[in-house]
Amino acid sequence: MAQRQHRWAGAVAVAGLVASVCAGAAGCAGSGAAAEGGRAADPVGTLHRAADTLVGAGSSKARTSMEMATGGTRVTIRGEGVYDYRHRLGRLKVMLPQDPAGESRHRPITELLTPEALFMKNRGAGVPADKWVRVATASLSDGNLVTGGATDPLAAAEVLRGTRTATYVGRTELAGTAVRHYRGTADLTVAARNATGGNRASLAAAAKGFATARVPFDAYLDDQGRIRKVRYRFSFVNGQRERAVAVASTTLLYGFGAAVDVRLPASRDIYAGRVAEE
Repeated sequence: MAQRQHRWAGAVAVAGLVASVCAGAAGCAGSGAAAEGGRAADPVGTLHRAADTLVGAGSSKARTSMEMATGGTRVTIRGEGVYDYRHRLGRLKVMLPQDPAGESRHRPITELLTPEALFMKNRGAGVPADKWVRVATASLSDGNLVTGGATDPLAAAEVLRGTRTATYVGRTELAGTAVRHYRGTADLTVAARNATGGNRASLAAAAKGFATARVPFDAYLDDQGRIRKVRYRFSFVNGQRERAVAVASTTLLYGFGAAVDVRLPASRDIYAGRVAEE
């Protein structure tokens, strides 16, 4: 079943159906040019600490966007939900684009996110409406950075643990919040080595499965060091058509401290049959 799920999830991602910074800790609203210069002096270290700052924040709301382009075709998948960084659990409602002919719409997919597995409802032809599909994230060639149509918010933050190079672009505003913008490149191999818990295996899988382990990014952090927006540009090879697929994954975080109630499905509620490719 795990092998069948792997093939299905990979095909979904390839087809495109689902698939800055404040350098210190809290209280870094500091004094003038000296404080600003200090934040700009160590962009790499600041980004390495961003995931830990999110865990300290506890939880947030999230919006996601994933743009895929291959062979002249471009699709965008959007999601919205909440995430608990301390318990490493999240819930997203993912909206798939219209069919190319524009004749029908897919039902929203409910996704439950954990470091070890992705649970999806309303995903796959022939799956009963009351059943969930479970996919082990470490078994996916992209570590579920792309497959689910949304990048797990904590995994997105932990990619920054692999930051190799980064520059401080400057201050800007995002949805009414003052943020600091950083631009750089992360190495998924390094991120996997420095990640926590189940994200180590997932990021290690992505480092091997993508066309390159080097991932360009733009990250925006608020004055408390919390990620407000991070955008990655992934690249992987479509195994079915041997064609490179460019993916831009954007995660927006807001509403810190939001209530999060995520209950994983019982084993009896998980679909054990074969999931048809759509």
